[in-house]
Formats: sequence, C-alpha cells, structure tokens
Amino acid sequence: MMQKVKGRRKKWYRLDTAALIFPAIIRRDWCNVFRLSVTLNEPVDPVILQEAADSMKTRFPSFFVTLRKGFFWQYLEESESRVEVKPDYAYPLTFMNSRELRENCLRIFYYENRIAVEFFHVLSDGRGGSIFLSNLTARYLELKYGLTISKNNVIRDLMVPPSKEELEDSFLKNGAGTAAKRDTVPAYHLHGSREKRGFRHLITGVMDTEKLLVAAHHYHVSVTAFLAAVMAESIMKIQDKEKPRKRQKPVRITIPVDLRRLYNSKTLRNFSLVLNIGPDPRFGVYTIEELCLHMYHELHTYAERQYMAGMIAANVIPQRVTALRLAPLFIKNIVLNMVYQVSGERNGCLNISNLTNLDLPEEMLPYVSRAEFIIGPQRTYPNNCSVLSLNGTTCINMIRNIRESELERLFFSRLVELGIPVEIESNRPQKDL
Repeated sequence: MMQKVKGRRKKWYRLDTAALIFPAIIRRDWCNVFRLSVTLNEPVDPVILQEAADSMKTRFPSFFVTLRKGFFWQYLEESESRVEVKPDYAYPLTFMNSRELRENCLRIFYYENRIAVEFFHVLSDGRGGSIFLSNLTARYLELKYGLTISKNNVIRDLMVPPSKEELEDSFLKNGAGTAAKRDTVPAYHLHGSREKRGFRHLITGVMDTEKLLVAAHHYHVSVTAFLAAVMAESIMKIQDKEKPRKRQKPVRITIPVDLRRLYNSKTLRNFSLVLNIGPDPRFGVYTIEELCLHMYHELHTYAERQYMAGMIAANVIPQRVTALRLAPLFIKNIVLNMVYQVSGERNGCLNISNLTNLDLPEEMLPYVSRAEFIIGPQRTYPNNCSVLSLNGTTCINMIRNIRESELERLFFSRLVELGIPVEIESNRPQKDL
C-alpha cells in the first residue's frame, strides 16, 4: 500500500493474520520478540555492517517499518528512521516499548564476532527472519571480503525488488471453509521465582548435529519430535515432585509449523501456526521410546495441509465478521486479549521452535562458525526453547525469566545420557552451570 507523505509515497502494510494479535497483547514489561544471530570467524566491523544494513531496505521493505495505530486496526508503515547498528548490550530480547516500535520494529547488534537481529513478531516469523539475517550476513561478507555469493532459495539479489508473493498475507489464500476446533484442555505450566527488572537467563547447549540426528533416528523419529520427547520427559519429572499422577495436567509441547512448505508460499511475513503435542501423565508412565513415538505421530498427524487449513480458517474467519471489522481498535484489542488468554498459551507448557539448518551458500560457510535462534519467554510461559543448526553444529537455546534452572539441568543431562555430548554456555555461569 502507499500513502503520500511530504510529497512522496510512503509504503504501508496491513498486519498479517498472525501479526494482528501481537500488538494487542503487549504488556508494560513484555512483547513478542525473537533473535537470530550468526557468529563469524573474525570480529565484526560495525561500519561495514551499517553499510550492509542500509543496503537491505529496498529489497526487504517490510522489515524496515514502524508500528502505527489506525481507528480500526494497527498497521505497519515505512520507517523514516535509519536502523542504527549498535553494540550488543544487557541480555537478549530486552523489552521493545511503544516509543521504539514507533521508530523501528527490528534491531541490529554486533558483539565481537557476532551479528544479531531482533524482530518484533509483527514483522515475520523465524523462517522469514532467518532469510533476512542470511542476506544481511551475505551482504556484509561481500562488502568486507569482496566475495561473489551465489543466489539460492535464501540469498536474494538486492537489485531485484521483492515480489508480491513475498509481501502477501498467505493465511488469506489457504484457509479451509470450516475452522478446526481449538484444543481446550489446559496444560501444566512451569513456574518459579520471577527475576527482577525483566532479566532473562540464557543457557545454550552446543552439540554435534550428526550425533543429534543419530540419536533421533535411533528412535525412528525427527529431531523435533525427539527433542519434544526429551523436554516432555523432563517436565513430567518436575510435575511428579509437585503432585501425584492422578492430579496432574497434560504436558503439551508447543511446536511451530512453517506453513510455507505445505502451501508452496514465498512470503517473508508471518506464515506459521503452532501445534500442542504431548502425553497426559495421568494415563501412566511413559518410556523415552514411547514418548518419541507419541510426539512423532501426533506431530505428523496434524502437521498436514488439510488440518492446518482448518487452523488457518480459525484465525481468518473471525476477521470477516462484520461486527468485529467495524469495531474500533480498543474493542478489537479487548477481544484479541480474551482470545489469547483462552487459546494462546493455556494449552501448552513451552515452545520448541526448530528452524533446522540455516541454508547458506558454500561461499559463506568458511566465514561463519555457527548460528543461533532465541525466542523469548511468553506472557505465561517462564521458559522457552529454540533450535538452529549450521556447519554441523546445533545450538539449543533455553531462555527463562525465573531463577530456577531445574528444567535446563534435566533436559541437557538427559541428552548426554542419550549419547549426545553437550557443551553448556550461559549468560550467568556462576549461577546456572
């Protein structure tokens, strides 16, 4: 979309279907932000990184926007403020307040060898964000080393403008005629002593990707199903300490599903939905083998085109209700908050978001040692987990806003028991190692 501003046309975008809820559920100390980063083999030159960042705006305009309020809906508008490359500070995913979001909805940081980008979730999901970061890194390496980097399904020609498909709301094209029913059974929620001033503990487990694959294939499941099984087992041990089995709640792991592969979408905006999968401990004790198969079959039963089309419809159909469309923004925000309280996090324990492997061209690989993905704690989930692999190394980032570190201890210790050596890193090692 375009509108005239000071004699020129200024781009603006409607929020995509998934993004509609994120501005509505912001709290004074929380908003939905995620981080993607790469670690290079040499220190980052901030001057060159700034030049690379500036060159991205024309090719990826939907990332260089500000959040605005209209009478009926919030929307994204082309930002007049430059995204300044800054030294990384504090801890990941510090709160993006409304003033910052009125200037830019993303941040670009550097620290020693690391380039990091933080995205307010209205811009995109993890897959779209990874494409942005990959192109930013490619441009940086071209400028610094004079490389010619080949184009693939990730790396784009910065001289070619984005296609309409890259900027579309793919939810609107792929919904079924009938909405799928939402899960209504509340899941067990982790809890603990909340940290002051919004501090987030970050524990990173670094491991060999091949060993992780071997362990998952030993149980004949995918890496995502395997990690979900180990996480569910760890959470069940925590719940066992709190109450007898007959009084326990289901342990559901929230798994984001990238819908692009199901519907052949090229969008760089949000196009993913989540499934809550996992066992009910009241039914009995599960072995790790049984948990792996449970997670695998449940995930693959529901992560298929027809069912996901019904889930898309559950989000799209309410937008077409005349009373809601004509309601002013503050009424919509109240409704969206109520919907989120009922179905947003009530039915899961925590996320495991696995972006699998960062698909970089061969020319880039000698310069990049690893990649990381960090999603923040949700409004009611104190813990979250995200996974990304590159160059044979997998980084599992577990973040929390509570003091208790039992979940990380159980989870990573269990991976070691299952034959996967794990190197642990922490942003507060004296307390968390």
